[in-house]
This record gives sequence, structure tokens and C-alpha cells, in this order.
Amino acid sequence: MGTKRHFKVWRGDDQGGDLQDYQIEVNEGEVVLDVIHRLQATEAPDLACRWNCKAGKCGSCSMEINGMPRLGCMTRMSTFEEAETVTVTPLRTFPVIRDLVTDVSFNYEKARETPAFAPPADLAPGDYRMKQVDVERSQEFRKCIECFLCQNTCHVVRDHEENKVAFSGPRYFIRAAELDMHPLDSKTDRKEYAQASQGLGYCNITKCCTEVCPEHIKITDNAIIPMKERVVDRRYDPLVWLGSKIFRRGQTDGDETGARPDPSDVREHHSHGGSSGDPVAEEQAQRGVNWHRQVPHPTSPVVDERGKMPLSEFTFDRPAAPSPFGDDVSFPLPADHLNYAHPDQKD
Repeated sequence: MGTKRHFKVWRGDDQGGDLQDYQIEVNEGEVVLDVIHRLQATEAPDLACRWNCKAGKCGSCSMEINGMPRLGCMTRMSTFEEAETVTVTPLRTFPVIRDLVTDVSFNYEKARETPAFAPPADLAPGDYRMKQVDVERSQEFRKCIECFLCQNTCHVVRDHEENKVAFSGPRYFIRAAELDMHPLDSKTDRKEYAQASQGLGYCNITKCCTEVCPEHIKITDNAIIPMKERVVDRRYDPLVWLGSKIFRRGQTDGDETGARPDPSDVREHHSHGGSSGDPVAEEQAQRGVNWHRQVPHPTSPVVDERGKMPLSEFTFDRPAAPSPFGDDVSFPLPADHLNYAHPDQKD
């Protein structure tokens, strides 16, 4: 026989609502979603709750349990004290439709805005080849089940509704990082797009998104921070700036033919004002942060006939794209260093 536990469940719609008290039977080994289903079957048949697989793989049953964004099907009742009141509320960041169901269309809009994988034009689909080292670099980002818990807990949009226009959120930062690491992706400005159009600069790496991720993706350490570092290196590293002057990597006053670039095109893809759209911020950023000089625009490096740069310190196959794991990590990664299922892992 189960025991009666005290629950507070939010009931309402987009016009408003409140928490209602329920005494619900809880059996050993059950999760919060089991209790919600029992509540639907007994006292509240009109309770709205979104779910699908009940196995932690679809991300549908996202909710806030005692204030923490979690999956209802992966939150065991044994993690709470027997006398503890369990409070279940909808995701706070997104508009409520009814009860525990929220409108997460914001995330799908941002997904449509994110440029898709762009394979090389000279390769047929059956000719794509990747080395195992490249697979392992971005493997964890493909584990995302799109539960949107990271999006919900990110305070940039959780506490500031007005930021949603210019901020895509951590789920799409890892998408940008994954594609930036992909050796067959022909778009070379993923990091610049993340800064200019996805609002990467808004993130101040509090790691809330990593903490709530049910797939244990290291969103901040392995995706957001490396992308931020590449943007900063590309724009403000004095060595990179010096290299652009020595090797003519940046053509700020026009290309080699003397033609000046269209300023509107540059701002659309390489906004130095943090995607603010503010002309004053753009003008100040173009003058430089402290040096009151023109910031060199990101361009592809000059290479010789072999496709290599002349100095070793500037030798990357893509501009400003070294491994996010650092130079002291060898590949393939040892099984005990991976945070996804691997046949050589002991547990």
C-alpha cells in the first residue's frame, strides 16, 4: 500500500491560476509523472500535462518541481522527504496554455532562425566522411532531447521577456558550437553568427543550463565558453590583430581590388554592437573598445599555394577555431572522460 503525500499543483490558464492542494497516494519507486497520472485518474481528470515516452528521452514532461526545472518522468519521489510538500508548476519562462502545459514555440522559432548544416557543394551525400576525432568533439551536443529546461532556467529570458527577440538561448548555442566543430560544414561564420544574431554576448556563464540538463551535457564549459573565447580572440586578441595587419587578413578599407564592402552587409553578419541594432552602439564598437580604431572584420586567413598559413602560430584549418578541449587533450578521448554511453565504460 502506498502512502498519502501532500502535493501543490498549479491549475489555471493564460488568464491566471493558483496552486491547489491534493493528497495523493504514492507507491515505492514512482516518479512525479506517475503521481500526476494518478491525480488525473482520480481527483482531477481535466488536469493538462504534456508527456510522451516516460523514459527521459522525449523531453515532453518538462515542469518545475519545488522550483527546479526537471523532467517529471525522471524525478523520483524517493528524493523528497516523506513529510515534504511537493510543488509542481509549469515552466516559468514560457506562456501558460493550461495547467502544466506551456507554449514553447519560442524555441522552434529560434530553431528555424539557426542556419542549417551546409555540406560542401562538391560532395555528394554518400561521399561525406568524418574522422572519429571529429565525431567525438561534438557527440555530446547531439544528445540534446530538446526538453528546453536549459532555455527555461536561463535568466537572460527567464527574468527579461524583452530579451527573447535577440537571444536564442543555450540549446541553440550548443547547436552553433556543434556545427562550428563539424569538418564538413561549409559555413565558416558560425561563431560570428552566434555573437551577432543569437545573442551569445548576453550569456554570463552562470552554468544554470548545465545544472538542469537531464542529459548532463556540459553546455557552458564545452560549447558556450569556447564559442565566446573564439569570438573574443578573433576581434580583440592583439596578436590576431597584429597578424591581420602583417598578413593583410582583414581588409577594413576595401578589398585588394579597391572596392569597399557594403556596410549594411557587414553589420548584418558581423555586428560589433552585440546584435543590439543600436546605430550608436555600432559606431562606438567600430571605433574599438579602448584604442579608438577600426576593428578588423573577421575574414578568412591568407594561405599559400598549399593552403597553409606561413607561420605556425596562425595555422588553423579554419580561422580562430582551435579545439575547445585544449592542446593537452589527445583523441580519441578515454572512455572514462566521456559523459555519454560508451561500451568501454564500467558503469
